[in-house]
Amino acid sequence: MPELDCEISRDGLLGGRVTILQPAGGYRTAIDPVLLAAAVPAQPGETVLDAGSGTGAAALALAARLEGVGVVGLDSDPGFIGLARNSAEESGLSQSIRFVEGDLLSPPPDLVSGSFDHVMANPPYRAAGSGNPPADAAKRAATVESRARLDDWLRFLLAMARAGGTVTVIHRYDRKDEVITGLGGEAGGLVVFPLWPKIQGQAAKRVIIQARKGKTGKTRITEGLVLHNDDGSYTAEAEAVLRGAGPLVL
Repeated sequence: MPELDCEISRDGLLGGRVTILQPAGGYRTAIDPVLLAAAVPAQPGETVLDAGSGTGAAALALAARLEGVGVVGLDSDPGFIGLARNSAEESGLSQSIRFVEGDLLSPPPDLVSGSFDHVMANPPYRAAGSGNPPADAAKRAATVESRARLDDWLRFLLAMARAGGTVTVIHRYDRKDEVITGLGGEAGGLVVFPLWPKIQGQAAKRVIIQARKGKTGKTRITEGLVLHNDDGSYTAEAEAVLRGAGPLVL
């Protein structure tokens, strides 16, 4: 495994079903990739590409939830790829997941366009040049666009999905229109699924958007999911996904 110049921690996902190795500081996975993976409607025997897989949270969560699904994780950071591979081994998921080092702007030749039943991604949330970027290089790469802008991500996701396959993205709610526009040219039947921080009075910060490549249909905006009770604990519906490994039905 390529060396990372930082301390590594072992943490649990899905109520301990998955072990994930990740930097103890700086870039660390949150709940977003777990929610993303839960929204992918994969079935046994199908293949899923996780673009920008980082330390592997979404890929690991999907493989742990759905036995018989083949997952490929793509990331440009060799250190993260090494951690993700070790996490898959420790979690007993090495037979289900393959992690590949590569850049979505110049993808590895063994990633064939149109070959995946489902494609998912958690692209960097912040546009290039916006705000003050994090000092930590890994966190900056995960949260702020670099050479690959949001449009580049969406084009890549659509290219990798087969006709009729799904593309699922989690992003900032205030950038949902960019995602809808980026997917809408080649995909249809979009579902917009807001993620609400609390029951009372807080605007959505995240959104999951899913579309089917080559299909037509109107965009549907759902009620979404409330993540926290007023006391800060997870709602029962969020717990069922984050700890119970349940699906997120859009």
